[in-house]
Amino acid sequence: MRIGELAATVGVTTRTVRHYHHLGLLPEPERLSNGYRDYTLRHAVVLARIRRLTELGLGLAEVRDVLADDAGKDLVEVLTELDEDLARQEAGIRERRQRLRALLDAGELPAEGPVSPELAALFATAAPRLAGSPMAAKDREVFALIETAADPAQRERLMSLAGAMAGSPQTTARVNEVYALLDALADADAGTDDPRVAEAARAIADCIPADLLPEHGFDHEDSFLRALYADLAPAQAAAIRRALDLVTGEGP
Repeated sequence: MRIGELAATVGVTTRTVRHYHHLGLLPEPERLSNGYRDYTLRHAVVLARIRRLTELGLGLAEVRDVLADDAGKDLVEVLTELDEDLARQEAGIRERRQRLRALLDAGELPAEGPVSPELAALFATAAPRLAGSPMAAKDREVFALIETAADPAQRERLMSLAGAMAGSPQTTARVNEVYALLDALADADAGTDDPRVAEAARAIADCIPADLLPEHGFDHEDSFLRALYADLAPAQAAAIRRALDLVTGEGP
């Protein structure tokens, strides 16, 4: 058989046959005097086996290992590992579909894009009471970022605290006040002794739960905080820096 006939017999392309030659998966036959390769039934059998293994999901490196063992002793082990890997993928797909279903069933997605059902519910609860504030919108983005980057334990603690705060009308009123104070600083000059900076700092400090305080204070040079400050207006960043110092006892 010529290479085209071999490929057509097994249902692959001639490029695939040449690729398997290059990888050493399929032995190359000797060339005839006219320069053409003459493939035998044995080549077709091996090529068909390679196709069956790859269709099961084996990588070409795994196929090489299986073909190298003429007794096929490694095949059961390889297929068992493949089955276990597929089971993990199935579980992951089921979990992703459940999350997608929860997002779709919730109705309108938040502006921050797909977030966890818990955070989406928190946003839905707080949104009507915090509407219209640019700082509130920015805060939601930061919440979505933290939820994505935090480890499971941190995420659970954050969502528990945020949920408790969102469920309190008094806390919501205080948070609204903070957002209003910060929104008013959007065009303020951080280099002046604007009393609104100190007022906003005190209001922010009053809203920070003790459970969120780090053991050794806040490091303003931390990469996250530096990125946060850079994303805010100078006076807003100054107010938040001063608030963090206040709650850790480092500020006036």
